[in-house]
Parts: sequence; structure tokens; C-alpha cells
Amino acid sequence: MSVFNASRLLGKTVLVTGASAGIGAATAILFAKAGSNVILAARRTDALKTVTEACVAAHKEAGVQGGGKFAAVQLDVSDRKQIASFFERVPEDLKKVDILVNNAGFVLGVDRVGNLAEDEIESMFSVNVLGLIAMTQLLVKGEISAAEEFTLLIAKHVAGREPYVGGSIYCATKHAVRAFTGSLLREVVDTNIRVTEIQPGMVETEFSVVRFRGDKSAADKVYEGIQPLVAEDIAEEIVWAASRPPHVNIAEVFVLPVNQASPTISYRGAK
Repeated sequence: MSVFNASRLLGKTVLVTGASAGIGAATAILFAKAGSNVILAARRTDALKTVTEACVAAHKEAGVQGGGKFAAVQLDVSDRKQIASFFERVPEDLKKVDILVNNAGFVLGVDRVGNLAEDEIESMFSVNVLGLIAMTQLLVKGEISAAEEFTLLIAKHVAGREPYVGGSIYCATKHAVRAFTGSLLREVVDTNIRVTEIQPGMVETEFSVVRFRGDKSAADKVYEGIQPLVAEDIAEEIVWAASRPPHVNIAEVFVLPVNQASPTISYRGAK
């Protein structure tokens, strides 16, 4: 069944964090194309506006009879007050969320232990771990307690499976998310809540540009000689997992480029 005509997603309301670029933006657009309503949340309001317009266009182009409601809501997941008041800024007809895509996250630097900046350590944990937990708690506690069914998708990273040199803090945050996700999966086993963990390998987005603090040439070297995944590849996996029948939970999706085997093992002669 194509994700583009997945009737199970028609009229569903999806909340995507980190929706202003990369995987988050591609996911929001694909859900729109599948006939869902989408709440797009991120820090950058200008970028959010652009992605929201793309959602409107994608929904119209698909011609699906359902969904089509979109709202862009500014959100910094490191700000607990913004999370607590989040639904005060969401339109009334979108407050019942069916699918949460916890996508917001980032990495800074490739510094080794001993040379790590305290503020960067705190920033990564604040967004990647504490913000994700806070958003999940908000939905689990308030919005979906009486829902017939609910799907939580956490877009993580291969760094949560295997540590690598120069990634101590980022890997630590993603290992923490993996432990949190695993515990949550077990805690909601007596409910209709589905918990899916998405683990992409090398994906060419602005991720590496941020990691190298805006150095595009350094970011480009990460993908030299290999055909990496793109944001749309992961969006397809997320939307596919969400479109499964209510009794089916895709607990884990591990996706790599064909020439990558782990964070440190890849074949660079593919391009």
C-alpha cells in the first residue's frame, strides 16, 4: 500500500517537532500529501512558514479528500515553559493529536572528551533528551489519555546504537533516548499507544552543517564518495510506520545507505 493513499492517515492530526528543515520538514510534507492535518513546530518561524506552505501545496496536489489543516507553532523544546503552554497556541480543531513525531535534535562539534564545551553539552542534552521527554510527557499525560489509538514516533539516530569517536555527547543523548523509548514501550503495553523508534544512518541534511558550526565544506566531506540517504527517505519510513493497522506496532526501524554498515564502517567508492 502506498503511503500516498494510506486511508488510515486521512484526517489524522500529526504533530512534528523540528519541522522547519530536514527530516522534520520532509515528514510534515509527506503526511500532508497522505491526507493528514499537521502541526509544525520548530524555533525558526520563517522556515516554518515556508514548510507550511509546502504542506498546503502537497495536499492540494495529492487531491486527497481529508485533512488539509495546517498550523505552524513556534517552539523551542529546550524551553520548558514553551512546552507547557504549547497547546494554548494550537488551533482548537487540532488539539487532539493522533501522531507525535519527536524529531527535534542536533549535534555540535566532533570534540573529544577533555575538550568538550560545557554549554554545548548542556544544549544537546536539553534539546535531544530533556525536550523530547517533556514533549512526550505532555502528550501522554494530557492529550492522549483517552484516545482510542495513538502513535509516537521518535526519530533518533544510529548513534543510539553504537558510539563513535568524536560523538561522545551526541551518542550519549541518543543512547538516553533509546533507553527512554524502550521503557515507554513497556510502560504502555496495556494501552493502544504505539511507540516506534526510527534509527537513520547517514542522511544528508543541514545536520552536518550544524555539527561543523556552519562550515559547509567540512559538512560535505562527511558524504564524500558515498550516496547518503536524504530527508525524504526517512520521511517515507516514518509515514509508512504510522500507516500500519492499529494492532501493528513497528517498534524499531533501522535504515542505512546501502554502502554504510555502521557509524564508522562505510564504502566510499560508491559515487
